[in-house]
This record gives sequence, structure tokens and C-alpha cells, in this order.
Amino acid sequence: MAFFYQEPSHTFSEYLLVPGYSSADCIPSNVSLKTPITRYKKGEKPAIEMNIPLVSAVMQSVSNDTMAIALAKEGGIAFIYGSQTIERQAEMVRRAKNYKAGFVVSDSNIRPNQTLQDVLDLKAEKGHSTMAVTDDGTGTGKFLGIVTSRDYRVSRMDKNTPVASFMTPVEKTIYAEEGISLKEANDIIWDHKLNALPVLDKEGNLVSFVFRKDYDHHKDNPNELLDSQKRYVVGAGVNTRDYQERIPALVEAGVDILCIDSSEGFSEWQKRTLTWVRETYGDSVKIGAGNVVDKDGFRFLAEAGADFVKIGIGGGSICITRETKGIGRGQATAVIEVAKARDEYFEETGIYVPICSDGGIVQDYHITLALAMGADFCMLGRYFARFDESPTSRVLINGNYMKEYWGEGSARARNWQRYDMGGAAKLSFEEGVDSYVPYAGSLRDNVGLTLAKVRSTMCNCGVLTIPDLRQNAKLTLVSSVSIVEGGAHDVLLKDRTGSMSK
Repeated sequence: MAFFYQEPSHTFSEYLLVPGYSSADCIPSNVSLKTPITRYKKGEKPAIEMNIPLVSAVMQSVSNDTMAIALAKEGGIAFIYGSQTIERQAEMVRRAKNYKAGFVVSDSNIRPNQTLQDVLDLKAEKGHSTMAVTDDGTGTGKFLGIVTSRDYRVSRMDKNTPVASFMTPVEKTIYAEEGISLKEANDIIWDHKLNALPVLDKEGNLVSFVFRKDYDHHKDNPNELLDSQKRYVVGAGVNTRDYQERIPALVEAGVDILCIDSSEGFSEWQKRTLTWVRETYGDSVKIGAGNVVDKDGFRFLAEAGADFVKIGIGGGSICITRETKGIGRGQATAVIEVAKARDEYFEETGIYVPICSDGGIVQDYHITLALAMGADFCMLGRYFARFDESPTSRVLINGNYMKEYWGEGSARARNWQRYDMGGAAKLSFEEGVDSYVPYAGSLRDNVGLTLAKVRSTMCNCGVLTIPDLRQNAKLTLVSSVSIVEGGAHDVLLKDRTGSMSK
């Protein structure tokens, strides 16, 4: 007879934290969000720790090299998506690892024969007012000049005016040569009152920009996550099909940690992949696995050698696995059970295998709940897709700026390897959707706000570290009525224009 769980599975929205005693030391500035991402033995330190408990999802619409750099600056790790050629993914890893802090590869570029309208369209798409003018319109082409908002006036110019007629040409542009230090570049910016300094190679090709606005960020950025060579820590996703070719290329490119990207990880395919990694590289290559939703799945992957185990099936905002296949589990219940299995495994073996909550995060406080329930860190897709640093376009929908966001199981991504069960090499049916999410601005501002909420809630619980939260948190299930009670209710709300709305 089939096994039936006696209790229904629950989501994060069905729980609340109950406050604990807060001492005078319980202030947000004293909270540490350090957390392990790789397995370690009792009494030892993990090979990789993060400074914040956030990683970005292995998705085309979320994690490229730009996201990897931005998230590492804040203390987390991005897993660059694997549903692309091995060469392209390795190049993304290489660019992120070779990124020189403060030197930004230009992603807003235009040709001199384009028009003012093209400038306005690019500004709307990218959100940047500074654009490089290059011969081929790329970020590495021959540098011909620069366009900023001070170079044109929309109300007084024909929108068909060619860029060449109003740009600041290279001979009138202050620039630096490749090899300049960040300090020297910032000195030039301050001495000449510049907002942006182009950096060119000996042939006059654009290499990067140094921006005035980044000065304070690079001067005071205590959470950035660096390897032993002072390079940003970068992750990448792999599948269970071409791993014997893909993993060596990623390792050669400098990747710090890998993650098997699969909708369901309790399988022989993942065990084969993990076994090959351990036989080929020993413990020198770090790799996580998943996804699972119960203790049996966790135990299987932990014993197979996974450095961390990812939890969650069907809980992502663009995932329709539960609708199409009828498998999955409420994310809160899954995290609670797997966390208990993780602790039991640690007691038995002396090996701690971190767990990652992947999916089901709708509100910022859900992150804190996941950590309290036992997760070591959270993987987020929709959350990071909203930011400037995600690889998708910003579009105007019904008067509001949105970012494109699609699932790896959608027809657009066609990432059949993620859903592969050893059958035909194709996506037989969709398990994800193609969508939009509200544009939210920069990653740094939003992550800072989210983590401020996490730290504040931890202080309300009387704890200053994630392990203490996990040990001392008190959680309560809530009824549907108390969920309504928890939001604004029984009042007439003012909107931002000052008018009244219900």
C-alpha cells in the first residue's frame, strides 16, 4: 500500500516566528549572516563560507557573469546557468573570475551611425545614461567617443539625429590606458570632475569603465566574497548528461563551486555525476546536488558525496511541476524534515552537509523563516531576476517597467537536461512558464534592504547568528484568518498620489 503522510505539507506563509528575549547586544549591526556552503567535518572549518545566506538560481533569466560579480560583491554566490554551450558558460565564469573590482565592462554601447532615438531606447532598456560609442556597437570595439545625458536635449533635437553629431569624440574625452590601478583611475575621476572614465587598450579598443558612483562602494564593501587570490567567488550549474566535458572546462576557467541543476535529485543520474567528480577530483572540486523534499533524498545525496543539498520541488514562482506532474511538497515542511535529517547525519558521521532552500520565497521574511527551520542558505530566482544585474531586458508593460523572467522548463529555455530522466534528449512537456516580474532597480540596494529585515527579525528572536536562530527560534503555524490579520486591514489606504483606496 502507498505511504501516506498524516500531516499536510505547509508553505512559509503558514508560519510566524514568536519573539524571544532580546538583550542590549541584540542590535542588527552585531548580527552575523555567515553560513557554510560546503560540507565539513566536526571541528573543522568549511572550505567555502558565504557572508550572506543568498545564492542566485541556475537560470538563463537570472545568473550570468554580471550577476555573479554583483552578488559576490554583497557576500553571496551566483550559479551561472548551464543551459548553454560549454564554451559560453566557461567564458562567463572566466570573465567573473578575471573581473577587476571597480573596472566595469560596458553593457551600454552604440554605433556612431545610430540615432538619438536609439540612445533613448538603449537608456530605457539598460537604465544607464552613459554609453560608449564604438565602431561595432560592442563593449570591446574601437572607442570613438562617449554619450551622456548632457550631450543632448530631447525637446530641442530631432530623434533621427545621428549619434556622431552630438557625442563627445575620443579626442575630447579623458580616458586611461589598460593597466591603470583603481586608485589611479579614481584620482583622475576626482581631479577632472568626471562621472565615468573609459579605459582603452593600446589599439584604442574599449576595455572597461570606472564610474564615480562606484567609488564609495569599492571603498567600503566589507561583505564581498573573495577566494584566496582576492578574486570573486563564482558558482556554475551542471547537468547529468555532459558533465564529463563541462566540469573540466568550468574548473579550468576557475569556478569555485558547482551545482547539479535538476528538478528532482533523488536519482542514479546524480549519484553517477557525484561519483565521477569524486573519482576524478577528490574533494578539490566542490559540488552541490538536488533537489529533494524528504529525509531519504537528503541521505542519498549526502552519502553520494554532495557538498550541499538543495531542497524544493514545484515551489518556484515560474515552476508548474506540481500542476503538470503532481509531485512536490510544501517548502516549509520539506525544509523542516530535511534539516532534521541533516542534523541526524551530522550526529552519526561527524560530517555537516549544508542544505539550501530553493523556491517558495515570496516575502523577505520567508528567508528568515527558512533559516530558522534549518536551511543554511536560500536560492532565489524571481527575487534576483528583478534587478539591473540580471541578464534579461527591461521592458515597459502597461506603463510599468518589468523584467523578463522564464523558467528552465519553459519552451523558451528548453533545458531538457534539467528534467532528464534518461529518456529522449528533448523537453517532452513544459514544467515552467515565460513571464514578467516588476523591475526593482539595483541588486545592492534591494539585497541591503532584505538583509536589514532578516537581521532585525533575528534580533527580535534574541539571536545574533544563523546557528543560534536555528537552535533557539520559536515558530507557530497560523490560521487563514490570522494571515489576513497580519496585513493592513479594516482601514482605507492612501496611495502614493494622496488619493484614497481600499
